[in-house]
Amino acid sequence: MARKNAVVDRKLCVACGSCAKVCPKDAISLPQGIFAFVDTSKCVGCGLCAKECPATVITVEVA
Repeated sequence: MARKNAVVDRKLCVACGSCAKVCPKDAISLPQGIFAFVDTSKCVGCGLCAKECPATVITVEVA
């Protein structure tokens, strides 16, 4: 089975933190409040962050 990971478009991310709040694996952080960063070693590709993102800049892709 292919592994999936969340991917953030850093240029469009508004760093609101909504994605980090819903991540069940604590795989998303906001370093320096600039953009969301996904720790791919923790991400399980569930897609909750993509659904929650108000800017719709997160996608779930096959890694």
